[in-house]
Amino acid sequence: MISRSEQRFIRVNFITIIVTLLVILAGGIVRSTGSGMGCPDWPKCFDRYIPPTHVSQLPADYKEKYVAGRLKKNEKFAQYLESMGKTELADSIRHDKSITIPEEFNPAKTWTEYLNRLAGALAGIFLLLTAIYSFAYKKTAKRIIVLSILNIFVVGYQAWLGSIVVSTNLAQWVVTVHMLLALVILAISIYTYNYAKQLNIEPTVIMYRILWLKGFLFFTVILSIAQIVLGTEVREAVDVIAKSLLYHNNATWVAKVGNVFSYHRDLAILVVIANGVVYKMVTDRFSGKAAPLLTARFIIITLLIQLLSGFALAYIAFPPAAQAVHILFSTLLFSLQFYLYLLVYRTSTYRQ
Repeated sequence: MISRSEQRFIRVNFITIIVTLLVILAGGIVRSTGSGMGCPDWPKCFDRYIPPTHVSQLPADYKEKYVAGRLKKNEKFAQYLESMGKTELADSIRHDKSITIPEEFNPAKTWTEYLNRLAGALAGIFLLLTAIYSFAYKKTAKRIIVLSILNIFVVGYQAWLGSIVVSTNLAQWVVTVHMLLALVILAISIYTYNYAKQLNIEPTVIMYRILWLKGFLFFTVILSIAQIVLGTEVREAVDVIAKSLLYHNNATWVAKVGNVFSYHRDLAILVVIANGVVYKMVTDRFSGKAAPLLTARFIIITLLIQLLSGFALAYIAFPPAAQAVHILFSTLLFSLQFYLYLLVYRTSTYRQ
């Protein structure tokens, strides 16, 4: 029997997962509209809690002020990298001339980035609530408490890294790490949600062998993570190309990306095949309204939308809407695959 406090945790945990996905969507909109530097400082925006709407509301000498602030923060970050033995990365940040180029004020981009930050703050609030409500399991499942609190620290590091994304003027590798940390936050939330739901339920027992499905599902999750990393690198390369072309001739951007796009496209074929195999294996082993079967169906729908948005990006001149959808559904695909893995992991084969 699930207590009221446990039901509250499960409900808040689920909302946290949804809000986190919305934050990733907001981040995709920021990237696709080029609004990443809409707020040149962090956590405030142009030194205000409510962003300006007109250039007359900006601080005096705002361009010089925020460039100086970025350089100061980047020097601290470079020292942090040097302490980790990343001397070459530290030097590349110190000598990156693009950081010294101030961004022109654009109200639309400023408010797009500001709304993204508000979404991030909302996710932080729900993660904090999840950690608080997790104490309902202090006698039955302490790992839920530990992981929920751990997620608060991960989000704190993610927020700090977000400030570095701004101060380094969207440095490519920092953006990739920022995306991977978002997956970590999602994975922890999905794990605690599933663990809490399954805590009072007996593991499923089926007549068919499940070991191969578990192994292949794990492989498919790893494939999706690799595909997301490659996709982030493609997007970073496109950013560089777009900036060099002054954001004109967007139909030519993908063609100029090079091998990383080919790897991303070719790996997509393997992702489709792997998910198709997973779907076949799940349908062979589960029936009716079994949670693994329903999750597998959602995976196929998500994968289809992901493929359509990918085709739009590659062959229809990189439309901004497709960029945001592509990022969201790649993350949703990973989330569903990981959730399916957790469901299948608790399933065992019947033995006489």
